[in-house]
Amino acid sequence: IGILAAIAIPAYQDYTIRAQVSEGLNLSGGAKAAVAEYTMDRGSFPADNAEAGLSPETDIKGKYVEQVLVTDGVIEVTYGYDAHNVIDGSTLQLSPVTNAGSVEWLCTSVSNDIANKHLPAACRL
Repeated sequence: IGILAAIAIPAYQDYTIRAQVSEGLNLSGGAKAAVAEYTMDRGSFPADNAEAGLSPETDIKGKYVEQVLVTDGVIEVTYGYDAHNVIDGSTLQLSPVTNAGSVEWLCTSVSNDIANKHLPAACRL
């Protein structure tokens, strides 16, 4: 039983952390659409949430996400509230890149404070 627990508990914790990080990626979906639309209409990135047509950053939140902030088109998802202590206070950053009339997103962990194994597949190095 001890050996099984030694394997299962860390695997389950990794799974729950990845699920919590995914909540942030899901909450950023509206911001990604708003930034992309603004960029395609105006040819530049919005300066902040208001310019992108979004609610204030602290109004975009979830069980594990404190805020979704837009700054010059870059979207930052900050984790807190009930987030696992491994990601509490960490930030996931989505950076827009224009490419042939569309916006693509580069996903990274600010200061590499979210381990690669906890990032969504699209964000892993």
